[in-house]
Amino acid sequence: MLAWLLGVMIVLTGLLPAPVSAQVTAFKQAVAEAASSDKDIAAFYKANGYKAIWTGAFGRDASRRKALFEAIDHADDQGLPVSRYNPQGLMETLKSAKTPRARGFAEVEMSKTFLRLARDMQTGMLTPSKIDSGIVRAVPYRDRMSYLTNFAKSNPRGFFRALPPKTPEYARLMKEKLRLEQLLARGGWGATVPASALKPGQSGAAVVALRNRLGAMGYIGRSSAQSYDASLQKAVQQFQIDHGLAADGVAGEGTMREINMGVADRLKSVIVAMERERWVNQPRGKRHVLVNITDFTAQIIDNGKITFETRSVVGANNSDRRTPEFSDVMEYMVINPTWNVPRSIAVKEYLPMMKRNRNAASHLRLVDSRGRTVSRSSINFNAYTERTFPFAIKQPPSNRNALGLVKFMFPNKYNIYLHDTPSKSLFQREIRAFSHGCVRLSQPFDFAYALLAKQTSDPVGLFQSHLKTGRESVVKLEQPVPVHLIYRTAYTQAKGGMQYRRDIYGRDARIWEALSKAGVVLRGVRG
Repeated sequence: MLAWLLGVMIVLTGLLPAPVSAQVTAFKQAVAEAASSDKDIAAFYKANGYKAIWTGAFGRDASRRKALFEAIDHADDQGLPVSRYNPQGLMETLKSAKTPRARGFAEVEMSKTFLRLARDMQTGMLTPSKIDSGIVRAVPYRDRMSYLTNFAKSNPRGFFRALPPKTPEYARLMKEKLRLEQLLARGGWGATVPASALKPGQSGAAVVALRNRLGAMGYIGRSSAQSYDASLQKAVQQFQIDHGLAADGVAGEGTMREINMGVADRLKSVIVAMERERWVNQPRGKRHVLVNITDFTAQIIDNGKITFETRSVVGANNSDRRTPEFSDVMEYMVINPTWNVPRSIAVKEYLPMMKRNRNAASHLRLVDSRGRTVSRSSINFNAYTERTFPFAIKQPPSNRNALGLVKFMFPNKYNIYLHDTPSKSLFQREIRAFSHGCVRLSQPFDFAYALLAKQTSDPVGLFQSHLKTGRESVVKLEQPVPVHLIYRTAYTQAKGGMQYRRDIYGRDARIWEALSKAGVVLRGVRG
């Protein structure tokens, strides 16, 4: 590719005798004409007097061309498809630009390609909401004209190096991507295990295959043992921990399915995670709350370190219950909350129950438009439909309240928040997707204490003083905390190996499909 680039530079060198006004005018007119369909490119060239930044023969223009083609050549390293930027076509355009007018069109073509690559590297190549309606994240897109303006004033190579996320997570994902590509070139982890399930004490060919596969993954050393012994059980447990499975050391059906997952599938997850990381390419906050939907956990992160973690329950895998992905800011908590039953739940779940039995769900209050509690005996429930039902449904504060005894609010149009729950048994499940969309916390009081510790020397006392009243009360956070609801089936740890999780909503599969259609391919790399 660089040989092509050298040829282009030689051609362009021959194009530039001392400039004459007719040539300059022809070039500028061509740039204005070619840029007219893109308002950002048009605005840039109008502001700079229609001067070239790419197609001059020497100096900074040559450095910019070289940096662009090098960035395209390494797009695969970022999980982006080289074909999307058509480097051969772009080189041909430059090589054939033998007149000032042709050079003007080539100039704009270079800028178009540059803008596409720059935005893809910085904030992703896909539009999240077009992939899945549950990905409602606001991507931090930069002004397109600013890319050209800043690039024209910057060191070209340095500009491209600064575009991808600078997070440790992204760097570790890139490292894992290369590792998996090298594994793919060598044939992966070898033969799959020919068994649907295995347990300690068993022996035979399938157990040997399990040992060999876990050995290839780095979970156990070489051994001639043929039995499912303590060392193999320990290896299975560590694999289970790294894949979000119940760590019982038994290779049951779910564990075996993950063990037999191929390198190619793990590589897809990593490439998808890199694209997702680009969607959030902005500071998350020195202190922030991170909820990974696929991991069923909620964490408080302080200066890049996990300072609190608890299990969570997320939305069930139904079309109207899946937890959406977005970021917002937690402003306050409500202790002893009233549950204002969402309209969809009120009319789709409770109204049918009350039609069958007016006293069903007797712990709930019906409230009219004036805020008055209405007696059920005065209501003919069968007279109403989902559309015409005129009452709000509320559950007063109590231990039985669906929100438990505290909820954490980051007001958003999706009506999603974090909260306590009386249904504690669900936290013992391996897959914890049961809610209507909100995120339930296993240790909500401790979560509250950790949040309040930043603003009081006695967070427990402050919280408990409100709780003991039995009345609904609001406690504001003096320093609001960003909340990020993310969905990662592949993510890293600062210390330790990769973590992989199941694609519970199928979102990552849809993202990979879109990336694949855009030209992303899996590649094996010889180390």
